[in-house]
Amino acid sequence: MSRTPEENEKIVADGFVDKVKKTLGRIPFTDEAVAAYYCATDPATPNRVRVTLMAALAYFVIPTDVVPDFIAGLGFTDDAAVFWAAWRSVSGHVTGMHRARARDFLGRAEEETPD
Repeated sequence: MSRTPEENEKIVADGFVDKVKKTLGRIPFTDEAVAAYYCATDPATPNRVRVTLMAALAYFVIPTDVVPDFIAGLGFTDDAAVFWAAWRSVSGHVTGMHRARARDFLGRAEEETPD
């Protein structure tokens, strides 16, 4: 199912923070996803980057995707694949400020890195 960029933005705005809080410690890309969120919501970010990140983050937020998130061990594999594909194509636009805001959101010190 294809969604418009506006639909993806609404999905992310309505559900991203709750999804991150529910999955904290269970997905290996939390830090990058939160940094991507701050990049995607930054007005200085180019539109094509925002659209790409919002689409990937919306896919992460939606619980009914190709592999439902509740399936133990597999639930987030498709989310990770979609996210990493988007991340690789636009991560050069994620700034130190976006990463710092992600660390603050996650309650991590600057030198801390995820396990």
